[in-house]
Amino acid sequence: MVNEKTYRATVNDAYTFEGITGELDIIPTSEGRFHIIQGHKSYNAEILTADFNAKSFELKINGVVYHVVLEDEYDQLVKQLGLSVVSQQVVKDIHAPMPGLVLEVSTQAGAEVAEGTPLLILEAMKMENVIKSMGDGVVKAIHVSKGQAVEKGQLLLEME
Repeated sequence: MVNEKTYRATVNDAYTFEGITGELDIIPTSEGRFHIIQGHKSYNAEILTADFNAKSFELKINGVVYHVVLEDEYDQLVKQLGLSVVSQQVVKDIHAPMPGLVLEVSTQAGAEVAEGTPLLILEAMKMENVIKSMGDGVVKAIHVSKGQAVEKGQLLLEME
């Protein structure tokens, strides 16, 4: 797979890399593990956790763990125009983004949660995916429990 998009990456909330471009040769070696070649350098990478909505990932690269947040060209433009502060979302239902197994439910019915609050952990393809609140609200009902298998699109939580 060859990736030629331009990204901004923030690593460990301390380092920001602008205008990341270039070709990456990415070869899957097993589920959640990859061999990456960029230029003349080789890397072994493993995805530990992935939050695709927030474009936030915990990666282990050559044995070192990094927390990485990506912004594509669209995310950067929205931020530059100052539109990101207006993007308050009201989420009523939270559905499973993929089939998996509920490892942990981190909240309870009636709990007030802020945007970004972890609600549950869903294991899919041997990766732990933290499902977070997309906005402020109150947990109305929880429709899954720890150890339960879920299908893609299945209702996990209701918010109000």
